[in-house]
Amino acid sequence: MASVLSHGGQQRRLFSLLLVLIVLLSLIPSLRLLLEALSDLGQGTGSPLWRVLTSTSTWRALWHSLYTSTLGMLLALLLGGLFAFVITLTDVRGKPWLVFCFMLPMMIPPQVTALSWLQLSGPASPLLNSLGIAPALGSPQPLYSAGGIALLLGIQSAPLVFLALRTSLLSLPRELIEAARISGASQAQVWGHMILPITRSGLIVGGAMAFISSLGNFGIPAMLGIPAGYLVLPTLIYQRMASFGTGVLAEMAALSMLIGLLALAGVALQQFLSGRSRFGLVGHSGRPHDFALGRWRGGVEAVLVTMLAVILVAPLAALVVSSLVPAMGVPLTPETVSLEAFREMLGRQGVTRRAMRNSLVLAGGAALMLMALSLPLAYHLQRLPRRWQGLTLSAIEVPYALPGVVLAVACILLFVRPLPIVQVTLYGTLGLIFVAYLARFLVVCLKPVVASLAQLDPSLEEAAQLAGAGPWRRLAGIIFPLMAPALFAGGILVFLLAVNELTVSALLWSAGNETLGVLIFNLDEGGESVLASALAVLVVALVAGLMLALNLLAAWLPKGVIPWKA
Repeated sequence: MASVLSHGGQQRRLFSLLLVLIVLLSLIPSLRLLLEALSDLGQGTGSPLWRVLTSTSTWRALWHSLYTSTLGMLLALLLGGLFAFVITLTDVRGKPWLVFCFMLPMMIPPQVTALSWLQLSGPASPLLNSLGIAPALGSPQPLYSAGGIALLLGIQSAPLVFLALRTSLLSLPRELIEAARISGASQAQVWGHMILPITRSGLIVGGAMAFISSLGNFGIPAMLGIPAGYLVLPTLIYQRMASFGTGVLAEMAALSMLIGLLALAGVALQQFLSGRSRFGLVGHSGRPHDFALGRWRGGVEAVLVTMLAVILVAPLAALVVSSLVPAMGVPLTPETVSLEAFREMLGRQGVTRRAMRNSLVLAGGAALMLMALSLPLAYHLQRLPRRWQGLTLSAIEVPYALPGVVLAVACILLFVRPLPIVQVTLYGTLGLIFVAYLARFLVVCLKPVVASLAQLDPSLEEAAQLAGAGPWRRLAGIIFPLMAPALFAGGILVFLLAVNELTVSALLWSAGNETLGVLIFNLDEGGESVLASALAVLVVALVAGLMLALNLLAAWLPKGVIPWKA
């Protein structure tokens, strides 16, 4: 008996050591960034922080970031709120497919979103030229502007508003709505006097998430803003790093700290406002209320489908058309249609195979390692006091909550010198990108497992414990088989996010270590838009296929694990 207790104590210490190491992995890059940003303050006006704060380019980029992120947030609130209210509360048909299609832009990489819209508009658009409605040659590209950046930021982040608001709407007690209806309230009165005030916190949370996501977005401002000379904070950091390399790391750390403080201020404001807007609700919830639209239903469905056609189908169609023509500006006809771009990218371009291999190795390796870490970590978290659970999860969320460019600069600072003892240099290797992915996406894999463990009947494990099974044996024999769907779902989500990632890898890649996201960005920047379109089409097909695979797992997963399923 004593040996069993001793063995159990050793296993618990191992769990605790694993937890401490993971928390350190999450926090150390941010702490290193903070130390570098505040370095040399004794120099006064010569310190990196002072130079950044007194630079005109910093404040111009800050204003651009706030302006485009605010406009993007407002558009996201409009789109996400409309779809959330109509799909969740009314009797429109085809809800699962409407939700799936509306969520797809969030999973498509920002650089692909930007590329697809660039192929949809302007005088060189193959789709518009095929339809005979392209603007005259020499006309400006309308998306190369602050308005174009804000438009795509809003479309990209609208699903975040949809998710936050839909969660609030599904928590509305049915008894409350039914009582109002019995009392003679019209549907308009129920919406205006009950539903909107009660779900205000969901709108605030969604708006804050959209703003923070837009603030840290790199792909859209880079592809639309850099050609027009319109820089936001992430693209300012990218251009300075590309021009001056590690010689400006201290200044880039100060800029990154500025973005991080803005993001954290947005999170704090969101928590404060949502706390003041929260209502205590009692009653049955969890399913749509299905307000009858009557004769308006067909029209409402047509509006939703039309909006999806504009924000999703048309840009993707333009992307496909652009990948099938020999050059930009050439209309698609039976004579011009060609698969040459796909043959070039898949058969002749060695960089494509290298980038695809790198992305698959990085995304697949990160997914597998995080799946292996998430189960013991979630298992140990569940046994901590609730306060420590919250603090640990908050620490793990830091790399994901901060903009990706901030994490990239932090990782460069941390690993630009050889690692102590082993004297191995990660800077300029795939290993650095891999470490950044582990820190950034851990919480994505962990949360589905934590949610599933919270719903597990504890009596199963208690019976095994009484039979003498230790923690590792219980974990392998009982917990793992039951948690396998949640682990697999978390792994696919990590793979989806990592395989096309650009915001982090844009600053961490080097020659020979390109990823798919970086390659698409570089091809478009180098004027190879047709080749970039062909590669982007393959990426969209991969994303859609993985999302459909996750749909097949929905029946075995807790609600909330798959973002577009409720």
